[in-house]
Order: sequence, then structure tokens, then C-alpha cells
Amino acid sequence: VQLQASGGGLVQAGGFLRLSCTGSARTFSNYTIGWFRQAPGKEREFVAVILYRGGSTRSANSVKGRFAISRDNAKNTVYLQMDSLKPEDTAIYYCAARTKSGDPERIQNYGYWGPGTLVTVSS
Repeated sequence: VQLQASGGGLVQAGGFLRLSCTGSARTFSNYTIGWFRQAPGKEREFVAVILYRGGSTRSANSVKGRFAISRDNAKNTVYLQMDSLKPEDTAIYYCAARTKSGDPERIQNYGYWGPGTLVTVSS
């Protein structure tokens, strides 16, 4: 499955953005989709995940209460609504489709990755 993330940009602290991840496969609804981010000089980290067919969701403690993940399988799209953005949220955001069973927060369980979209939060 090919994934394309979009919606990044420059926003002031306290602002919001909505990222979209669109997949090419007709079986998109069968994939658990995760959002990850990588800040300059740091390792890629888990942000949020939504299980296949719009099941349960999880998010990292650092974004809990501010970010929300959802999906519209009819549009082959997963969204990441990001509110109350902070400068430390600045990163390249990637969406990925899980290809291995196990912990959906582990990067190693994801085999399909999109090219990422840059989010910059100014103070």
C-alpha cells in the first residue's frame, strides 16, 4: 500500500493543524495505521495509532488530550487532528501501515511508510 501524508505547515504555538494520510490500497481498511514523528537530531517516535476498520486508538502521553486520530475508510484516509500545538511538536510527521502483529506502538511493526509532512510550531 502506498501512503501519502499531507497537511503540514507552519503554525504558531497554541494553534492547530489536521494531517491526512491517504492510502492507495482497496484493502486500506484492513490496515492499522500509525502516526510517528521525527524531530531534528532525535529518533522517530510514536504519536498515535488507530486499529484497522476504525477500531480503538492509542496516543503517546506527550500528545494525549491534544491530538486525536480518526479514519474514514470510505476515503482511504486517516486523520491526525493536532490542537494546542507546542514548539516541541515540531517534526516531520509520518504515517505508516502496520504489517506485523504485536505492539502497534513499535516502529518495527510497520512496513509501509509515506514520505512525511513537516510541521513547524513557532513560539
